[in-house]
Amino acid sequence: MFETLAVVGATGAVGRIVLDQLADRDFPYKRIKLLASQRSVGREVQVKDQTVKIELLAPGAFQDVDLVIASTPDEVSADFAPYAVKEGAVVVDESGFWRMDPTVPLIIPEVNPQAIAGHQGILASPNCSTTQMVVALAPLHQACRVKRVVVSTYQATSGAGLAGNVELESSVRAHLDGGANQPETFQYPIGFNLIPQIGGEKHQGYTSEEMKMVYETRKILGDEDIQVCPTAVRVPVMTGHSESILVETEEPISVEKAIELFNAAPGITVVDDLDRKQYPMPKDCVGKDDVFVGRIRADISGNGHGIAFWCVSDNLRKGAATNAVQIAELLQSSVASA
Repeated sequence: MFETLAVVGATGAVGRIVLDQLADRDFPYKRIKLLASQRSVGREVQVKDQTVKIELLAPGAFQDVDLVIASTPDEVSADFAPYAVKEGAVVVDESGFWRMDPTVPLIIPEVNPQAIAGHQGILASPNCSTTQMVVALAPLHQACRVKRVVVSTYQATSGAGLAGNVELESSVRAHLDGGANQPETFQYPIGFNLIPQIGGEKHQGYTSEEMKMVYETRKILGDEDIQVCPTAVRVPVMTGHSESILVETEEPISVEKAIELFNAAPGITVVDDLDRKQYPMPKDCVGKDDVFVGRIRADISGNGHGIAFWCVSDNLRKGAATNAVQIAELLQSSVASA
């Protein structure tokens, strides 16, 4: 058992869910520390049956800490994670800073749990849009090898933090009232709108959010030859990312085989009955930890090697908090069996 657990960013949208998940999943620890920026220091947070005061995130905060689960901006993680490791802690990090570091495992527990072996103190959790896609791709890749993926994401405003949801509400109100809304979190008003840009330009007209899906998918699945063509779109939905995915596999695959693989895979729930109007939607997936797959059909433009499907997941849970806690559980199991 890890004696002392620290949760960094405990007052944020993801940090709050991390605390809920630790309680719901009965994660074992003897002592917990909550760390955040100066503006949150001193606030009291209920964790299970105890009230915990938030302490300042600072280099000296990690003395006697065994495990850290962190949800912070990249620059914050870049600064504090080495301090935590130096003090002897293992860090499960949800920022983007460490994901492509070759010394840092990038983990989805249902997909590549073996990758935790040999970690050097930091383990990374993938981008939320990558996580749900790769959970769905993994059984197809294992059976038929994925060669190419074309994906369009429809990403909730909570992906930009609490401020994203606040701006969605204000943008909708302004639109309905006939007034103007000055966006701050997003480039344009998000109410009743779609914004086909998440992140800055990164590579040949693709954004940083889109290129994360390219690089992270290859690293998690351990295959640098997988080709990914992504388009990331911000949509006026508070929680739940949706993705339209077309997969081309090396070996032919039928719809029936794809459904069989999805049903047998951990962390996937199939909701797929077009006649009865049953398919995954964000409003039905909020607060759930699985990745939901539906609209499974053959690529009628291809050669029998393609499957198209629709994929939805709660971006704050499996896309962030739940995946991080599952990584912590993997670490706990490895410690217990050592």
